[in-house]
Amino acid sequence: MCFDLDSRPPIAPIAGAAVDSQEVVIRAGDGGRFAALLARAERPTGAGIIVLPDVRGLHPYYEELALRFAEVGVDALAIDYFGRTAGIGIRERPTDFDFMAHVGETRYSNLSWDVRAAAEHVRNLGPGRGRSVFVIGFCFGGRLAFLANTLGLGLAGSIGFYGWPVGARGDIPAPADSTGLMAGPVLAMFGGADRGIPAEAVEAFEDALAATAVPHEVVTYPGAPHSFFDRKAEDFADASADAWARVLSFIRANTPPA
Repeated sequence: MCFDLDSRPPIAPIAGAAVDSQEVVIRAGDGGRFAALLARAERPTGAGIIVLPDVRGLHPYYEELALRFAEVGVDALAIDYFGRTAGIGIRERPTDFDFMAHVGETRYSNLSWDVRAAAEHVRNLGPGRGRSVFVIGFCFGGRLAFLANTLGLGLAGSIGFYGWPVGARGDIPAPADSTGLMAGPVLAMFGGADRGIPAEAVEAFEDALAATAVPHEVVTYPGAPHSFFDRKAEDFADASADAWARVLSFIRANTPPA
């Protein structure tokens, strides 16, 4: 599991910021339905972002992250993965919801349909919104965020936090083997003390990005563990602050003016 159940993003709310948020249900092109949390910016910048969670699906961590994006002018849609196998009633799931059983039933083809539908939803939020669409993901979602850049969606960029960049993970391709299909810039962030993603794996991904001329920035925070982006991880607050600043800078740099 990427985060503890009580983990939350290490980003302070902006005092006085107004955000319109609502639960939505989206139908993908294959007919599957999934739940999502939509956070609309009061003052949109034209950027929108799809938030791809870790293996737990639409956890409160990601709902709160969507709100933090909206506060800075970025419309955000945080999606769930398990509508096809667990139903779309997120609030009705038990606290001991066996998400790993559903991860085992999740297929890359379904995830791809869901990301496509999410991108379309963000692009159609209304005037002044969805001009540039990004994807951000964490762990399981980080790997998927890198791969979303291969789906021909015209993404403005992909951002991944400690997403496994190499090796087999079910039927989900390895991002390092897929860089030739990537059509947008990549921002990738890893923890230097992540036991599951060694430095050699990060280097292999960075080398693959460079070999296929994908604009990229790969950042490793020395001593930081997997899931360091957490307000409970006070020892890594500086890394979290830097990572958040890089995310916002990446979005600004790849969102053209109206």
